[in-house]
Formats: sequence, C-alpha cells, structure tokens
Amino acid sequence: MAVGDVKSDLQSIAAAGFLSLQPGAGEEWVIHNIYHESKVELYFYDGSNSLLFDADTGLGVWAWYEFHVTNSKYIRVKNTDSVAKLVGYDGVQTK
Repeated sequence: MAVGDVKSDLQSIAAAGFLSLQPGAGEEWVIHNIYHESKVELYFYDGSNSLLFDADTGLGVWAWYEFHVTNSKYIRVKNTDSVAKLVGYDGVQTK
C-alpha cells in the first residue's frame, strides 16, 4: 500500500475480544472513524501498556478524529458486549 491509500476494516469481534488498528512494520496511519454496533472500549496500546481512554454503551461512531497509529503504538477496540459484534474503522496511510 502507498501513502494516501485508504485503510479500513470491518470484523465481527467476539465478546471481550479486540480489533487492533495496527499498521504493518514501517507504516503509519491516521484513523478518522471507528464504527461499532454495541458496547465498546477504546485503548491506546504499545504491546504491554493498555490505556483505556473512552467507552460507549451502545451503537455509534467516533467520527472525524485523527488517531495517529504506528506498528508499536496503536488503538485497540474491545467488544464489551456478551456476544460477537461488528466493529470497523477507516483512515489513511501517512507513511
């Protein structure tokens, strides 16, 4: 992929599971939107430290943000519902 390409994903995430918004080695992304159909938590993560910084209790979207992520520091979205739910995101590759 190249700088300026759209990065996006949509997955069914198991109860208590995570969707990692993690670029490959050497890439950097800016995530603009995170979509969810139920209860979720957002974490800033570096492979060992997990910082919970936001949560939502229903369906929704974190829209028009600029989450800068690298291979070593990235966002994880945790499904806190009791069943699998869809979680997705979109953004742009910057490096």
